[in-house]
Amino acid sequence: MGLANTNRTYGSVTKTFHWLTALLIFTVIPLGIVANDLPFDTSEQLARKAWLFSLHKTLGVTIFIVSLGRIIWAVRQPRPGFLNPDNRIETTLAKTAHWLLYGSLVMVPLAGWITHAASTGFSPIWWPFGQSLPFVPKDEGIAALFAGLHLVLERVLVVTLLLHIVGALKHHIVGRNATLRRMLPGTHAFPQPPRQHKSVAPPALAVLIWAGALLAGVAGGLFDRDAAPDPLTELEEVKSQWAVQTGDIDITVTLFGSPVTGRFDEWTAAITFDPDEQDDAAGRVEVTVSIGSLVLGSVTAQALGIDFFDAVTFPTAVFAADIIPVPDGYVAEGGLTIRDRSIPVTLHFDLFINDGVAEMKADLFLDRRDFGIGDNMPDEKSLGFSVKVDAELTARQDAE
Repeated sequence: MGLANTNRTYGSVTKTFHWLTALLIFTVIPLGIVANDLPFDTSEQLARKAWLFSLHKTLGVTIFIVSLGRIIWAVRQPRPGFLNPDNRIETTLAKTAHWLLYGSLVMVPLAGWITHAASTGFSPIWWPFGQSLPFVPKDEGIAALFAGLHLVLERVLVVTLLLHIVGALKHHIVGRNATLRRMLPGTHAFPQPPRQHKSVAPPALAVLIWAGALLAGVAGGLFDRDAAPDPLTELEEVKSQWAVQTGDIDITVTLFGSPVTGRFDEWTAAITFDPDEQDDAAGRVEVTVSIGSLVLGSVTAQALGIDFFDAVTFPTAVFAADIIPVPDGYVAEGGLTIRDRSIPVTLHFDLFINDGVAEMKADLFLDRRDFGIGDNMPDEKSLGFSVKVDAELTARQDAE
């Protein structure tokens, strides 16, 4: 058996690509289903789920690379002709299936890879590359879009693959021709295929099938972003001497040794502050955060759940503190309340004021155990005890 194809049979390189791809597909799809359905209520369950997702993603990237290699090899090789080309309908369907298989084998893993790159997650790809992709920002909207594409195209791939297997068995058992044997290991004598018919129908049909699948996916809600598991708490407007113009509150947790960064999208700050006061408290700040507005990548739902922030029972967190001048600037001394547990906090922050506009930046390290967050994960190897909070805002002094 030679390395290259002939017009009668496939060479060893093509056969290796074919059966390696089949092995990878029949491994990666069940892995994804099992990983997705696994619970993650304990650290052990979460570790198992993360490991399976990492294996699923790593094999998916492998399929993408193998498929590109297979396509590059295929376009440089002769393709053995169909043994029953005069059966136009069957031949057209077989060619359409080949287009769908080749296209899906590239697009399915690529969509999953882009989803991974756009998401903030905790199950890394094990290849020494690919945690991020060029031109793919961290954006949950992009991640949701390509997650939907991944699901739709995967279903096209699975259905086409099943039909491909049925067709091969039909040729082998019913038709008793050499179609399947040409792809099996070994050297055999095969007949010369009859004259082939060319047609643009198969690629056109493949495009129509993909388009129909995408429309069905849209109608079925596969592209809808997952609704927040807990309703957001609408915060009341606050009166503030310094009105916040822009700002961010980010948190970074360590999950299985990897940092995962998220943010709270909804919060208010009531600030009184006199920059001329240097002897005593220069003002006061009270920040109220809507816990349900947390976005923490692929673990958002878990973070808002009962074992962690428990956003339904404890919908807000509050930081209330006096602003006190110190030799190198200011600190905010007060208390932070999360899940109805309060601890004293001293927040050092940088403050710059120009023309009635104040810019503040600060970071703070908290211990999640102080608030009873993640008590079901007592092992720091799974979920780090320390949580970093980064805050910055721009506020304008009220003219009144």
